Amino acid sequence: MSETVTPRQPRVLAVWLIIAGAVGWWAAFSLTMERFHQLMDGGAAASCDFSVLVQCTANLKSWQGSVFGFPNPIIGLAAWIAPIVVGFAILAGARFARWFWIIFWLGIAGAMTFVIWLISQSIFVLGTLCPWCMVTWSVTIPTFIVVTLHLFREGIFPVGQKARDAASSLMAWVPLMAFGAYVVVAVIAQLRLNVLGQI
Repeated sequence: MSETVTPRQPRVLAVWLIIAGAVGWWAAFSLTMERFHQLMDGGAAASCDFSVLVQCTANLKSWQGSVFGFPNPIIGLAAWIAPIVVGFAILAGARFARWFWIIFWLGIAGAMTFVIWLISQSIFVLGTLCPWCMVTWSVTIPTFIVVTLHLFREGIFPVGQKARDAASSLMAWVPLMAFGAYVVVAVIAQLRLNVLGQI
């Protein structure tokens, strides 16, 4: 019988996973539809193209936009279903085994790593800010933080009680930590692209 390691129902985490999953999925869906539109009409501009700086087209048509040979948003269409399902399962009373949480976290960590890489490519290589991409970034960052803290808090990661207590205390600061990450990205974008000067 699998060992479960969640002694309480993390309902706030569950609600966030559902919200983040829905927002991330919608961003992926919107980008996928934009890419289909471009494929049907090669000269068409994406509806999320607002300027040379703020646009989706450059990102979607770049090799960075199809890292695995198909448009990146298709990954999002599949992957963002997982947080939604996990969130609803928690609200329904499900309790997951340690191995499940670790695999789930590895998926979230992979998404976070991919997002960091995409941010760097967008700012330093493509010189653009893709609106729907930024929506994805905005939910991936806090999702990674909150899931990581949850695993520490619940002892899913083998840490001492002090670390678990610290993770539990830091949960209340997740919005501020996410905001801090947004500010870092915004500052880097401003220094590199002079965003304010092009508005």
